[in-house]
Amino acid sequence: MSNYAANEGVSVIVILIWLGLNVFLFVYFYLAFLTDRYYYTRVLLGDALSWARAPAACLNFNCMLILLPVCRNLLSFLRGSIQICSRTAARQLDRNITFHKLVAYMIAFHTAVHIIAHLFNFERFMDAQLSGNSSQLPYVLSQIGSGDNLSYLNPIRSNGTNPTYVVFTTIAGLTGVVITLALILIITSSMEVIRRSYFEVFWFTHHLFVVFFIGLVIHGVGRIVRGQTQADLSKHDPIKCAAHFEEWGQDPSCPEPVFAGNPPQTWKYVVGPMFLYLCERIVRFCRSQRKVVITKVVMHPSKTLELQMRQKGFKMEVGQYVFLQCPSVSQLEWHPFTLTSAPEEDHFSAHVRIVGDWTEGLLKACGGDKNEFQEAWKMPKISVDGPFGTASEDVFRYEVVMLVGAGIGVTPFASILKSVWYKHVQNNTNVFTKKIYFYWLCPETQAFEWFADLLQSLEGQMVEKGMGDFLSLNIYLTRWKESEAAYFWGQHEAENDPITGLKQKTKYGKPIWDDEFRAIGANHPESKVGVFLCGPQALGKTLETQCKSNSESSVTFIFNKENF
Repeated sequence: MSNYAANEGVSVIVILIWLGLNVFLFVYFYLAFLTDRYYYTRVLLGDALSWARAPAACLNFNCMLILLPVCRNLLSFLRGSIQICSRTAARQLDRNITFHKLVAYMIAFHTAVHIIAHLFNFERFMDAQLSGNSSQLPYVLSQIGSGDNLSYLNPIRSNGTNPTYVVFTTIAGLTGVVITLALILIITSSMEVIRRSYFEVFWFTHHLFVVFFIGLVIHGVGRIVRGQTQADLSKHDPIKCAAHFEEWGQDPSCPEPVFAGNPPQTWKYVVGPMFLYLCERIVRFCRSQRKVVITKVVMHPSKTLELQMRQKGFKMEVGQYVFLQCPSVSQLEWHPFTLTSAPEEDHFSAHVRIVGDWTEGLLKACGGDKNEFQEAWKMPKISVDGPFGTASEDVFRYEVVMLVGAGIGVTPFASILKSVWYKHVQNNTNVFTKKIYFYWLCPETQAFEWFADLLQSLEGQMVEKGMGDFLSLNIYLTRWKESEAAYFWGQHEAENDPITGLKQKTKYGKPIWDDEFRAIGANHPESKVGVFLCGPQALGKTLETQCKSNSESSVTFIFNKENF
């Protein structure tokens, strides 16, 4: 339990508070519509009234939260501020996308309950209007306000209509359809398979959130759900007068009831987050207008493009990321890339793996598909938004560090290892970290090439300074051909590894993580070990499980994962 608390304690508390607030709002508003004010509304609708209004309140609450986790500048500011007080609290901000998804699922759930309840409501409104039996209270209630009197209870005002017509001719019905369709498109296009394979679909449909929020604010303007006014309750007691509805207006103690709708409430919940997000977009726009100069373009093996850039006033920390836009490829699309340069360098760089239409377009725009030298003036315009903080920023706050990268997921650790190299070259003694275990898993030999030069320099530098034990390199080739295997075996006795050129030989297959964690725990008792991953979810779950199971009283493994 203590191991779990060390890694997940604060996250669990945050989630429980969020769930608790959802439960509280649901119960509170469910009971609020069981009061006398809505007695006659319940005569028409039954329990479906509360089942429609309670999830509506939870929807307002969650729509207030949904934009906050994607305010990147706000999160970066909070991360820097909270970091001073609590590293554990700051780590929670690195899970912003996870919380964003949880809130979205909650919105989808309450939307479904809200819609189903209102389908019953409209059917019951229609049945009450069509009954035509003046000896029944639901029909009598439906006739109130038939003339010029706006104090009606049943929004279906005649028996010559149907629920479908009402849905598409009322503000609540029409906006409900629009925001539901927008929500369905946003959620379905956010599925992992769509986001990975058709990023443009995900990107464009996600911007339907503008339509969603506009519809959400307008949705309650029609005041479809109505109840007795507070002033009328003192004159007309529904509990006493309901049994004598035939005498309403004749008996002074039971005048005809007066009804009114609740004023819209949604805007009170979302105006603050919408203002913050608007400020966020303004900041992003202003920052993206700063001039960026591409100083170097390098085409690496495994279809990886390296862009080296400069921008006046650009400052970064290790492990941070930026969003890049290339107007000649797309005027609207922004894509996140981890910075692979170190803060000590005079430029910043990003490695882009060519895997889709946008990256193919960027490759051609930068001339990466050509062998000849490209003139600087031919480089496309690039806009940069960032940098933004990630979990990897905390790497130098741990005395012992495990860096685990898979394929191109090694990019945030390129920045970290470069920074380590510069710190030791400059004889910087203010490095808290005493040991780094670096794991890199690659499926093909070509993927190692672009990063091998840095690893060789770093390895040589550590040996030269008598710090060979500072950095432990563990490189794994997870797939290989038979012809390659024969060659590797023949070169196994060579001084340097035939794949990477390092003194440390490449290993074949996948790490046995249980053995690795146990060995590190045994080597560093009484330590907090920071485990940092940039890689697939399956590997993340494995490492997170290992962190929990191998944390003991003498050593604690703290799991950190990159999230975009």
